[in-house]
Amino acid sequence: MISPLRGPRAGEITGSRQTDPVSDDDLETLRPSCDRALSGHGPVRAGALLATIPADTAVDRYGAGGVVAELEAEVAGLLDKPAAVYLPSGTMAQQAVLRVHAGRTLRRTVVAHPECHLFQHEDGALERLHGLVPRPVGDRNRLLLRADLDAVAEPPAALVVELPQRDLGGQLPPWDDVVEQTAWAHDVHSVAHLDGARLWEATAGYDLPPADLAAPFDTVYVSFYKGLGALAGCCLAGPADVVAEVREWRHRMGGTLFGLWPGAASALTCLRQRLPLMPRYLERAREVAACVRDLPGVRVVPDPPQTPMLHLLLETTPEAFGAAARELAEGGLWTWPSAASTGDPAVLRVELGAGDATLALSLDEIRAAVARLAR
Repeated sequence: MISPLRGPRAGEITGSRQTDPVSDDDLETLRPSCDRALSGHGPVRAGALLATIPADTAVDRYGAGGVVAELEAEVAGLLDKPAAVYLPSGTMAQQAVLRVHAGRTLRRTVVAHPECHLFQHEDGALERLHGLVPRPVGDRNRLLLRADLDAVAEPPAALVVELPQRDLGGQLPPWDDVVEQTAWAHDVHSVAHLDGARLWEATAGYDLPPADLAAPFDTVYVSFYKGLGALAGCCLAGPADVVAEVREWRHRMGGTLFGLWPGAASALTCLRQRLPLMPRYLERAREVAACVRDLPGVRVVPDPPQTPMLHLLLETTPEAFGAAARELAEGGLWTWPSAASTGDPAVLRVELGAGDATLALSLDEIRAAVARLAR
């Protein structure tokens, strides 16, 4: 339980603005000069991203053919679903597929955890654009479990399950419970949709291949820019008729660009390169937790990490955090431009996703940086 430390929008780690002497903009000016990073695959560089697009990439035309078709086929195979479609954003993908499910079930209610992305970070798009009704279920400070669904008498258009739960530090519910949640959806003649924005990370946590994680769900969304570090973009996989309808909604929502090949090519490169590394990223996340958990003013959530990500709760102030982040950036180490507030005014929160950059640092460097941020 982490309820005493969660604020109303505490999930917005990188998007939140803090009122402190060292502004985000001040820190951002230092980002290009940093040659190391604490989290993920390192500071985003245009050259590195462009290098993920092979020079001989076969281009598509309005999403048809070329590397886009190649990526869709590969993802459908990895998830063992009949079809997949590439979209430029996960927000678009999930709104489109839930619109499709609502049309087929003739229902409007979407059941999900209170902290899911659809409810917290999309400005009410389900209601305002699609006429759907969000139904938060369960305690916002803990994982959604099958028992929570007993409170839902209204048959929904869809149940949305996020694996892992990003705003709870990358936690995973017991796999048997996930299967029971999807069975509940099917028992009420609804569908189960997987928000797999970080499904690749969940494969390491559950020690299961992507197809096994996707199997209980009717449709699955996966992202390519988060844990994989590709250009922005995603895929939606499921039955061929549902995917075909989502493809039409992609066009209606302005996502069928003349050429989608840059993002698709980057996704294919990073998927093949980094999916096999997820177990090593998880191992590093646990090593990080072990090396910082005894630091004064530092808590790890969850401890130990269940996926290649974790949250750090730091007993510090925005002013002190900003000064420390700037000092580290001036020394060439990028950490975070800001930290999120929590329910405790004396505690801030940051999200650390283990990736190539995290692997490149020694554990002594990581410990020293976290200690400085929490000082």
